[in-house]
Amino acid sequence: MNVILLEKVQNLGSLGDQVSVKSGYARNFLIPQGKAKAATKENVAEFEKIRAELELAAAAELAVAQGVYENLNGQVVTIESVAGEEGKLFGSVGTQDISDALKASGFDMERRDVRMPEGALRHVGTYEIDVQLHTDVVASITVEVKATEE
Repeated sequence: MNVILLEKVQNLGSLGDQVSVKSGYARNFLIPQGKAKAATKENVAEFEKIRAELELAAAAELAVAQGVYENLNGQVVTIESVAGEEGKLFGSVGTQDISDALKASGFDMERRDVRMPEGALRHVGTYEIDVQLHTDVVASITVEVKATEE
């Protein structure tokens, strides 16, 4: 199925690109999320009319993300959790815990923005974690997992 991208989609294309994707991906994700439209003649003509507005909105969104990047990059977040004597956590520290800690620090982050390719943190220590603010902007933060005093 051919679609017109209404915004930049990672690993697929940028604003205005006409790409061919599987029909299920288009029907179930891209179109309902407002990221694409079917590439019919009518939709292509309509897109060309609103292209300048979409590019302006995308540039504004990127500028906001870069502003947040300046404040967020290099931040140190401390999370306390119950741990055994050897430093192994009873449970784990995941994306929700990190996003909650960032919200407590004054950053409005969603769980889906936190990138943890190795999975949840299960030991006390210091970790470098990426936070994706925009498809082009990724900030790096330091998460310190400490054992609680009990």
